Amino acid sequence: MLPDLIEIIPPSAPVNATVVLPGSKSITNRVLVLAALADGEVTLRGALWSEDTQAMVLCLEKLGFALTVSSDLHEPANRTIAVQGRGGIITNAGTAEQPLELFVENAGTAARFLLAMVCLGRGVYRLSGIPRMHQRPQASLVRALRKLGYQIDTPNDFLPAVVNGVGPKPGASCRVSVEESSQFASALILSQRTGGWKVEVTGANEDELPYVDMTRRLVGTFPWSGGTYDIEPDASGASYFWAADWLVRGIGGGVRVEPAPQSGMQMDQNFLDLVLCQPWRENYSRTTDLADSIMTALAIAPFAPGITAFHDLGRLRVQECERVEALRTELSKCGARVEEQGDTLTVHPGPLHGAEIETYNDHRMAMCFAILGLRVPGIRLRNPACVRKTFPNFFAKLASLGAGVRDAVTGENLSGTSLLAE
Repeated sequence: MLPDLIEIIPPSAPVNATVVLPGSKSITNRVLVLAALADGEVTLRGALWSEDTQAMVLCLEKLGFALTVSSDLHEPANRTIAVQGRGGIITNAGTAEQPLELFVENAGTAARFLLAMVCLGRGVYRLSGIPRMHQRPQASLVRALRKLGYQIDTPNDFLPAVVNGVGPKPGASCRVSVEESSQFASALILSQRTGGWKVEVTGANEDELPYVDMTRRLVGTFPWSGGTYDIEPDASGASYFWAADWLVRGIGGGVRVEPAPQSGMQMDQNFLDLVLCQPWRENYSRTTDLADSIMTALAIAPFAPGITAFHDLGRLRVQECERVEALRTELSKCGARVEEQGDTLTVHPGPLHGAEIETYNDHRMAMCFAILGLRVPGIRLRNPACVRKTFPNFFAKLASLGAGVRDAVTGENLSGTSLLAE
C-alpha cells in the first residue's frame, strides 16, 4: 500500500519499456449500466477495476443485480465482469421513510448515470458521495429528469439527492444541457431505451460531444440480448505513458504503449497524434483537441521548445478539484512560469526543480506530476493513492520504466504490492 508521501527517482539508465494499459473507465461504467438493463447475461471483458468502477458495481449489487467479478489474466487492474441483465427491471428499492442508499464515492459517472437509471425503478433511492461529489454540478440532469416526470428531491440541485422511481415513461421528452458536463446527456441516453424517453441535447460545447457520441455508439453496438463485450484500453491513462515516451526521447529511450486505443470513441486518443507524432504546437484546446489528457500536455509543457497556450479549460474547474488553479499552483512550485488568464493557462519553457506536490485527492494531478519525475529529481507527491480512482497500479507501471518510487519519509524503496493504490 502506498505511503502518504512518495518521491519519484528518475531512471538511472535509458528507458526502453512497454506498458500494458488497463481498460477505459469511461467505457466500463457506461457498459455496466447497459449490461444491467440488458435482456440477458452480458460478460464484460477488460473492465477496469478501480475506485470509480467498484463504486458502480457495489451500487448495482445494492439495486439487486447479480454480478460475478473474476481476474483478468492479461492485466492486474482489469476484471472480467458477468452481469445478469433483468430487461430493465430494478428489483431493489427503498421507501420514503427509508430510501435505498447508494454511495458513489467521487465517481461522477456513477453519480450521474445512476441518478437517471434509478428513475426506472419503483421506489425511493438516495444517492450521496464524498464531500467533493456534493459540490459537483448536477442541476441540468436533475431538471431534465423532472421534465420527464420524475420527482428528484435535492438541496440546490446537488447531491445528496432522493429519487422517487416510478418506472419507464414511454414518450416523455426532455432537453439536457451539456455546458457543464457531457455526463448529463450520457446518463439519459444510457437509460433512454428502457425508459422510452425522447432526449434532446442542447448547449453542446464541442469538447463535450465526443463523450456523448461514445455513449450513443455503445448503446448502438451493445449486445442487448446477452453476450460478450470487450472494453478497449483507457486513452486518458495512455496519455501519461505517451508523455513519458515524449519526455525520455530527449535523453535517449522510448516507451511503447500496448494495446493502443483505436476505436476513436475516446477523445484522448488524439494525444498520440497531436503530441507524440507531430511537432509540439503553440496552442492546445480542451474544446477541439484533447479531453482530460490536456492536463498531461500541460504538465510536460515546460520541456516544450516554446511558449504554449492551453485554451478552453473551464470544464476542468468543476471536476475532482479546481484543476486550472491546481495545475498553475503546482507547476509554479516546480519553477515553471505559468500565466492564468480566464480559462487559458500559458506555460513557458524552462528548467524545473523538485517540489512537494499537493494532489488535491485528484488522480490526474498525481499521475501528471509523477510522470514529470522521469526527468525532474525531487518530485514528491502527497496522497499518491488517489490514483486508485482510475488507475490503481499506475505506480507499478511507472516503476517498470526504471523509475524509483520510495517512501519520502523513511527512504524505503517501494516495490510489489507496496506500489498499489488500495
